[in-house]
Amino acid sequence: MSRELWDIYSANGEKLGKKAVRGKSVLKNGEYHLVVHIWVVSSKGDYLIQKRSESKKLMPGEWAATGGAAIAGENDFAAAKRELKEELGIESDEQTLKKIFELKRRNSFLSVFCIKKDVDENKLTLQKSEVDRVKWVDEDTLKDMIKNGKYHNYGEEYFNNLFSAVKDFSAAYAK
Repeated sequence: MSRELWDIYSANGEKLGKKAVRGKSVLKNGEYHLVVHIWVVSSKGDYLIQKRSESKKLMPGEWAATGGAAIAGENDFAAAKRELKEELGIESDEQTLKKIFELKRRNSFLSVFCIKKDVDENKLTLQKSEVDRVKWVDEDTLKDMIKNGKYHNYGEEYFNNLFSAVKDFSAAYAK
């Protein structure tokens, strides 16, 4: 298995010229790496959610966002495009995949992307090492899953931003 390297950034988002090895390096205080989440939203406003593989070290078997860490040399868009293709088999480009918000987390800069796409969940090519299954849910169902601990809770700020940004994205996409 090849080592996955991450670029390390300062608190200001500047590359520090250092790399971290996924799962081996511990980021120091004030060091960050890039993480992306991608939300697939249908024309009806439903969300495509994925259940993580039981073999994952982090959050095994949890319903969570599509995404992962940017590898060294990637910007957030390239990472989001790659993760979407790897995990779900969905192709995207600059016209379809849009960044809807960013958050600075404990040791990461998180870029959240959205793509409007009606796809048959049974026809997706899932990356089995990452994803056990996917399903479409409406916003109320997703909110209930979060509240009841059935979906990974990324925090109130995250979900407030998400639901607001997806509404704005959907409105802009409809024009």
